[in-house]
Amino acid sequence: MADANNSDGRKDVNSKPSSSGGKQSGLSAEQVVSGFQRLRQEQRSMATKAAELEMEISEHSLVIDALKEVDPSQKCYRLIGGVLVERTVNEVLPTLENNKEQISKIVESLGTQMKTKGKELNEYRERYNIRIVGEDEAAGKAAVAKRESEGGGTKGGAGVLVS
Repeated sequence: MADANNSDGRKDVNSKPSSSGGKQSGLSAEQVVSGFQRLRQEQRSMATKAAELEMEISEHSLVIDALKEVDPSQKCYRLIGGVLVERTVNEVLPTLENNKEQISKIVESLGTQMKTKGKELNEYRERYNIRIVGEDEAAGKAAVAKRESEGGGTKGGAGVLVS
């Protein structure tokens, strides 16, 4: 293992050379956990952004439906970059429909990115044998329920078989 100097001149024997992509085989437990948490946070932020955009699509749909029932020459106001602008319904409606289409494409793209990130997350979990607290309990309860349904039930936590 290579020694590395800290900024204060002391040697750090736990430092490892870094490689791009974080695919080192000699990562410490803390590095593995932080990498896993980073991937999960990225996936969560994508899901949050997708939910926000879905709400925008819903709002656009409501406004579009309302404006379709209005006279196209009627004045309406649109907020653009914090400035309220006076337009006609005829000018605003195509823009709103175009924006809705663009947002839908972004949501589709985010969905694809989330699937990719999910695969990457699962591969990372398998590579470093990461288990999440609570998953093991759920899997254990499912195994106990299966054994009990097969006739090999258990009593208490002592692991005693009752026939």
